[in-house]
Formats: sequence, C-alpha cells, structure tokens
Amino acid sequence: MESWTRPQDNPIRSLITLFVAWKALLLLVATCSPGLGYDTSTSLFYGGPDHDNPLPLALRYIVGKLTRWDAIYFVKASRRGYLFEQEWAFGWGFTRVIALCVEGLKKLGVSNYVGLEAVVAICIAHVSHLLSVLAVFSLTRALFFNHSVTFAFRAAAFHIISPGGLFLSSPYAESSCALLSFTGCLLFTKSIVHKRPTTANHDLLVLLSGICFGIATTFRSNGILYGLLLLEEAFRTLLMLKDGLQISVIRRLLATGLGGMSVGAGFLVPQYIAYSEYCGETGTIIRPWCQRSLPSIYTFVQDYYWNCGFLRYWTVSNVPLFLLAMPMFVILTISGFWALKLNPSDKQGQSDKAKRTKEGSGAQQVVRNLAVTQLSLVALTLSTAHVQIVTRISSAFPVWLWYGSNASQDGKTMLVGGLVKFMVIYALVQGGLYASFLPPA
Repeated sequence: MESWTRPQDNPIRSLITLFVAWKALLLLVATCSPGLGYDTSTSLFYGGPDHDNPLPLALRYIVGKLTRWDAIYFVKASRRGYLFEQEWAFGWGFTRVIALCVEGLKKLGVSNYVGLEAVVAICIAHVSHLLSVLAVFSLTRALFFNHSVTFAFRAAAFHIISPGGLFLSSPYAESSCALLSFTGCLLFTKSIVHKRPTTANHDLLVLLSGICFGIATTFRSNGILYGLLLLEEAFRTLLMLKDGLQISVIRRLLATGLGGMSVGAGFLVPQYIAYSEYCGETGTIIRPWCQRSLPSIYTFVQDYYWNCGFLRYWTVSNVPLFLLAMPMFVILTISGFWALKLNPSDKQGQSDKAKRTKEGSGAQQVVRNLAVTQLSLVALTLSTAHVQIVTRISSAFPVWLWYGSNASQDGKTMLVGGLVKFMVIYALVQGGLYASFLPPA
C-alpha cells in the first residue's frame, strides 16, 4: 500500500515492486489455466530433429503456457528464419533480436535447447516491459515538469497493469515496441522541451529518437505512427527558414530529416529483404504482390492471409470482439481529445513564467502530437484491423496513461476505479484464456 500512497519516497523501487507482484500474479494465472486448449500448435514447437534436447520439465510447462497464438510465429521465425510468406506479418526486428541473443548464449556455452528461443523472447518481453515502465516515468517527468512525482508514478503504474496483460510477458513484440517508442519520445522531448534546440547535442537527440522509432517499427508496424513527431518538427523547422539561413536551423532540419528516414527505414528494410527473397530470384513463381507498384509483402499478407482491410472486420459475427475492444477505444479516444487542448505546464508550482513559456510550449507540442498519434491508431485499428488487438497495442502509447493519472489527481475516484478494475479484470481473464489457447487474441 505504501508503494502507491507514498511513491515519492522511492518511486523507482515502488514501481519495480508493483511490477514484480503483477507479473507474478499473471504467471500464476497462466500456470493454473487448464489444458492445452483447443489448439495444440505449441506442442509442434518441441518436434523436429533436435527434440532429444528439451528444456527442463517445469520450464517447458511455463514456456508452453506463454507461447500461444502469434507467439508461435515469432519463436519459429527466430529459430529457422522466415519460411512461409504469411510469417512476414510478424515483426522482423523482434525475431532477429531473439536469434541474436540465442546465438550469444550458445557462444557462452548454453545448450541448444528446443524452446530456447521462447525462453529468450519471454525474458526480452519482461525486461522490456519493466524498462518501458521506467521510460514512461521519465517521459512524464520531462513533459509534466510542474507536476508532482506522484503524477508520473501513477502513469507508470497504469502501464504496469495495462490490459495488454500476458501479451506483455509472452513472446510478443508489444513490450519491446513500447520501450523503443517511449525511449524515442523521451529523447525527442529532451531535444525540444528545454531551451529550444540550438546545439548539435539537441539535434543528435532528434536523430536518435528517429532511430528508436525506426527500430520500434521493425517490431510492430504501428511504431511508424511516431514519425508524426518528426514530421511536425520538420515543418516547424522549415518555417524558421523564413527568418534567413542559419547553420543551427539547417542542422536541425538535416537531423529531423535523417530521423524521419530512419523511421521509414524501419518499415522498408524488412520489405526489401522479403522482396529480394520472393521477387528477385529468376526461375521462381512470382508472387502477386511482387508486381504491384508498391510491392509490400506486409500489406499483402495482412490483406490475403489475415483479411485486414477497410471495414472488413465489421461483420455480425465479430460484434462480441467489438464489445470487448470498445472500453479501450473509448479510453483512447477521450484521452486523445483531452490531450489536444492540454498544456502540461499548467499544473502545480507555476512560479517561473519564462520557464513555463519556453518549456511549456515545447511540452505542449509533444503531447499534442502524441494525442494525434493515438487518435490515428484508434482510427486505423477500428477501420482496418482486428479490433481486439487494441487492448495490447495501446500499451505503446502514453497519452491515455496521463489521462488516467490526471483523473486520479483530480479526485475522479469513480472514473479511476472503473479504469483500474477494467484493466485488472480484463488482463487476468484474458491471461487465463490466452494460456489455454482460447480467444480473444
């Protein structure tokens, strides 16, 4: 209880304590879930020529409970590369990181267990989620600099109990994408909020933020939406050229442009690799997407194999999934519009007006842009995707966390209590269903 009521005493330790307790509870739910589920695909992971080197029984049981649904694709692709066309729907960056870590462990003498990739992926998910919690805390402190440490603590705590639940503990790319996205936002904020960027160091932070967003995009395609931060900054910098050419402005524009290119590369590089494999070789059957004016395997796979497209998911049979996703859509939408008119510096201790004017305008630019990014996610997911995934992909977007923290600070106990109950109940129930290989996923 003290970790929640007095976080200012040691907020980092309190967040870590809450994180460990929450993860332990989710793991307990997963391990106690009954049966193999209606799909036994996970058991296939332990087949193959090296089936005689399995993981220890207890570890294999836990890994089996967490390797469900799309996690099987991630683990398989990290072990033997992308073999089937539909596998390119799953983050190339995440599978390459898993494979790289496994190779490192092998060089250190770790045996090539069947399922080692799943163990590594689960560890990456947990570490990434914890680091993303700390990144949310730091980002909130940087943007809401006139707010108390309790405000940042609550926002980070909401991220811990995200309705993403067990997906943030399993071999999924969500937690890694969140870490990279929040880190990119923090770097961008540090480049723009304080003292208006006039040095090369500030511009380097912009470039580094773009690289983070680009890597995040290789994990999950929705990471590309963070490119809006750099796009707005590029236009803002271009407007500064009307006052004449200045080295600092040109340098800023160059850094922003390179950062934006990094974001785009996060999406294009995996497409190029797939194009070289499927479309570049002679004597092979050319796939239909190879002849498109924009030959993207990702958009083809989403369309052809997963039936993603404008309003395709809007069928009577999917009404239950819309109902499950609706609370999160409502939260994301309301918080997005709330943040559009928010000035993060308009709270607590506004004594330094000059500081508030400079830092506050930069903070407002970042928060407003992130609100647009979040609303864009809502529009795209609601109209073109499998809507139930919004409960887990929302974990990479911070605006709704600030909305919940602000509501808590303003004494809106019913709203905050309802939000917390929804997240906890949804995560626990969904965790039990996931571990039994049952929908929704």
